[in-house]
Amino acid sequence: MATLSCHGNPVHPNAAHAAKDADTFRKTVQLAEMLEVKVIVGFSGCPGGTPQDTQPNWITYRWPPEFNEMLQWQWKEKVVPYWKEAAKFARSHGVKRLAFEMHPNFVVYNPRTLLKLREAVGEEIGAKQRLSHLFWQAVIGGSDHFLENQGAIFHAHMKIPSCFGKSGEIRRAEFAFR
Repeated sequence: MATLSCHGNPVHPNAAHAAKDADTFRKTVQLAEMLEVKVIVGFSGCPGGTPQDTQPNWITYRWPPEFNEMLQWQWKEKVVPYWKEAAKFARSHGVKRLAFEMHPNFVVYNPRTLLKLREAVGEEIGAKQRLSHLFWQAVIGGSDHFLENQGAIFHAHMKIPSCFGKSGEIRRAEFAFR
Protein backbone atom coordinates (compact mmCIF):
# COMPACT_ATOMS: atom_id res chain seq x y z
CA MET A 1 0.00 0.00 0.00
CA ALA A 2 1.51 3.30 -1.10
CA THR A 3 -0.76 5.83 0.62
CA LEU A 4 -3.77 6.38 2.80
CA SER A 5 -6.28 9.03 1.83
CA CYS A 6 -7.88 11.54 4.18
CA HIS A 7 -9.87 14.27 2.45
CA GLY A 8 -11.47 16.82 4.72
CA ASN A 9 -11.28 20.43 5.81
CA PRO A 10 -9.59 20.59 9.22
CA VAL A 11 -9.46 24.41 9.04
CA HIS A 12 -13.18 24.82 8.27
CA PRO A 13 -14.66 27.91 9.99
CA ASN A 14 -17.33 25.74 11.65
CA ALA A 15 -15.49 24.47 14.73
CA ALA A 16 -17.39 21.17 14.90
CA HIS A 17 -16.70 20.46 11.23
CA ALA A 18 -13.00 21.32 11.62
CA ALA A 19 -12.66 19.19 14.76
CA LYS A 20 -14.26 16.16 13.08
CA ASP A 21 -11.93 16.43 10.07
CA ALA A 22 -8.86 17.04 12.26
CA ASP A 23 -9.77 13.96 14.30
CA THR A 24 -10.11 11.92 11.10
CA PHE A 25 -6.65 13.12 10.05
CA ARG A 26 -5.12 12.07 13.38
CA LYS A 27 -6.79 8.65 13.17
CA THR A 28 -5.53 8.25 9.59
CA VAL A 29 -1.99 9.05 10.76
CA GLN A 30 -2.28 6.44 13.51
CA LEU A 31 -3.56 3.86 11.05
CA ALA A 32 -0.71 4.71 8.67
CA GLU A 33 1.74 4.09 11.51
CA MET A 34 0.24 0.64 12.17
CA LEU A 35 0.36 -0.22 8.45
CA GLU A 36 3.81 1.35 7.98
CA VAL A 37 2.48 3.67 5.28
CA LYS A 38 4.61 6.80 4.96
CA VAL A 39 2.34 9.00 2.77
CA ILE A 40 -1.09 10.47 3.45
CA VAL A 41 -3.02 12.12 0.62
CA GLY A 42 -5.58 14.84 1.24
CA PHE A 43 -6.71 18.42 0.88
CA SER A 44 -5.20 21.46 2.59
CA GLY A 45 -8.60 22.76 3.65
CA CYS A 46 -10.00 26.27 3.45
CA PRO A 47 -10.88 28.50 6.40
CA GLY A 48 -13.22 31.45 6.44
CA GLY A 49 -11.89 34.85 5.49
CA THR A 50 -12.47 36.31 8.97
CA PRO A 51 -12.96 34.92 12.46
CA GLN A 52 -16.71 35.56 12.11
CA ASP A 53 -17.20 33.53 8.90
CA THR A 54 -19.29 30.38 9.00
CA GLN A 55 -18.38 29.07 5.54
CA PRO A 56 -14.99 28.64 3.82
CA ASN A 57 -13.80 31.57 1.73
CA TRP A 58 -11.56 30.58 -1.19
CA ILE A 59 -9.49 33.68 -1.93
CA THR A 60 -7.33 33.40 -5.04
CA TYR A 61 -5.96 36.90 -5.39
CA ARG A 62 -4.77 39.63 -3.04
CA TRP A 63 -6.65 42.55 -4.55
CA PRO A 64 -8.68 44.59 -3.64
CA PRO A 65 -6.86 45.18 -0.33
CA GLU A 66 -9.52 43.60 1.91
CA PHE A 67 -8.97 40.30 0.08
CA ASN A 68 -5.27 40.47 0.86
CA GLU A 69 -6.09 41.08 4.52
CA MET A 70 -8.33 38.00 4.56
CA LEU A 71 -5.78 35.91 2.67
CA GLN A 72 -3.01 36.87 5.10
CA TRP A 73 -5.27 36.12 8.07
CA GLN A 74 -6.17 32.70 6.67
CA TRP A 75 -2.56 31.63 6.26
CA LYS A 76 -1.17 33.22 9.43
CA GLU A 77 -3.95 32.35 11.86
CA LYS A 78 -5.41 29.10 10.50
CA VAL A 79 -3.57 27.27 7.72
CA VAL A 80 0.08 27.43 8.78
CA PRO A 81 -0.52 26.84 12.52
CA TYR A 82 -2.78 23.84 11.83
CA TRP A 83 -0.45 22.18 9.33
CA LYS A 84 2.66 22.81 11.42
CA GLU A 85 1.04 20.94 14.28
CA ALA A 86 -0.40 18.26 11.98
CA ALA A 87 2.99 17.66 10.33
CA LYS A 88 4.61 17.39 13.76
CA PHE A 89 1.98 14.82 14.78
CA ALA A 90 2.50 12.89 11.53
CA ARG A 91 6.30 12.86 12.02
CA SER A 92 5.89 11.55 15.56
CA HIS A 93 3.97 8.60 14.09
CA GLY A 94 6.40 7.82 11.27
CA VAL A 95 4.45 9.53 8.47
CA LYS A 96 7.00 11.49 6.48
CA ARG A 97 4.89 12.90 3.66
CA LEU A 98 1.60 14.78 3.45
CA ALA A 99 0.64 14.84 -0.23
CA PHE A 100 -1.93 17.51 -1.05
CA GLU A 101 -4.22 17.48 -4.05
CA MET A 102 -3.95 20.91 -5.63
CA HIS A 103 -7.68 21.45 -5.94
CA PRO A 104 -9.84 24.56 -6.35
CA ASN A 105 -11.74 25.70 -3.25
CA PHE A 106 -8.79 24.87 -0.97
CA VAL A 107 -5.84 27.07 -0.02
CA VAL A 108 -3.42 24.72 -1.82
CA TYR A 109 -4.75 24.73 -5.38
CA ASN A 110 -1.65 25.16 -7.58
CA PRO A 111 2.15 24.69 -7.43
CA ARG A 112 2.71 28.20 -6.01
CA THR A 113 0.36 27.69 -3.06
CA LEU A 114 1.70 24.18 -2.45
CA LEU A 115 5.26 25.50 -2.22
CA LYS A 116 4.10 28.39 -0.01
CA LEU A 117 2.73 25.87 2.51
CA ARG A 118 5.83 23.67 2.16
CA GLU A 119 8.08 26.65 2.91
CA ALA A 120 6.01 27.60 5.97
CA VAL A 121 5.59 24.08 7.38
CA GLY A 122 8.44 21.90 6.16
CA GLU A 123 9.48 19.20 3.74
CA GLU A 124 6.67 16.91 4.90
CA ILE A 125 4.40 18.95 2.64
CA GLY A 126 4.26 17.88 -1.01
CA ALA A 127 1.95 17.19 -3.91
CA LYS A 128 -0.37 14.46 -4.93
CA GLN A 129 0.11 15.13 -8.61
CA ARG A 130 -3.25 14.78 -10.27
CA LEU A 131 -2.86 16.56 -13.55
CA SER A 132 -6.59 16.66 -14.30
CA HIS A 133 -7.04 19.27 -11.54
CA LEU A 134 -4.36 21.45 -13.06
CA PHE A 135 -5.67 21.00 -16.62
CA TRP A 136 -9.15 22.23 -15.81
CA GLN A 137 -7.65 25.19 -13.95
CA ALA A 138 -5.48 25.89 -17.01
CA VAL A 139 -2.35 25.48 -14.87
CA ILE A 140 -0.44 23.36 -17.34
CA GLY A 141 2.98 23.21 -18.90
CA GLY A 142 5.93 22.57 -16.67
CA SER A 143 4.31 22.56 -13.25
CA ASP A 144 5.12 18.87 -12.77
CA HIS A 145 8.78 19.48 -13.62
CA PHE A 146 8.85 22.49 -11.30
CA LEU A 147 7.51 20.48 -8.36
CA GLU A 148 9.72 17.52 -9.21
CA ASN A 149 12.78 19.75 -9.11
CA GLN A 150 11.70 20.85 -5.63
CA GLY A 151 11.38 17.21 -4.52
CA ALA A 152 7.73 17.95 -3.80
CA ILE A 153 5.84 15.28 -5.77
CA PHE A 154 4.99 12.54 -3.28
CA HIS A 155 2.28 10.64 -5.15
CA ALA A 156 0.76 10.62 -8.64
CA HIS A 157 -2.77 9.78 -9.68
CA MET A 158 -3.75 9.60 -13.31
CA LYS A 159 -7.20 9.21 -14.79
CA ILE A 160 -7.96 8.48 -18.38
CA PRO A 161 -11.62 9.31 -19.01
CA SER A 162 -11.61 7.51 -22.33
CA CYS A 163 -9.01 5.25 -23.87
CA PHE A 164 -11.00 4.72 -27.04
CA GLY A 165 -11.19 6.92 -30.12
CA LYS A 166 -14.40 7.66 -32.03
CA SER A 167 -14.02 4.57 -34.21
CA GLY A 168 -13.33 2.30 -31.25
CA GLU A 169 -9.55 2.05 -31.64
CA ILE A 170 -7.51 2.07 -28.47
CA ARG A 171 -5.60 5.31 -28.09
CA ARG A 172 -2.08 5.20 -26.75
CA ALA A 173 -1.45 6.77 -23.36
CA GLU A 174 1.98 6.96 -21.78
CA PHE A 175 2.85 7.95 -18.25
CA ALA A 176 6.28 7.97 -16.70
CA PHE A 177 6.81 7.45 -12.98
CA ARG A 178 10.19 7.81 -11.33
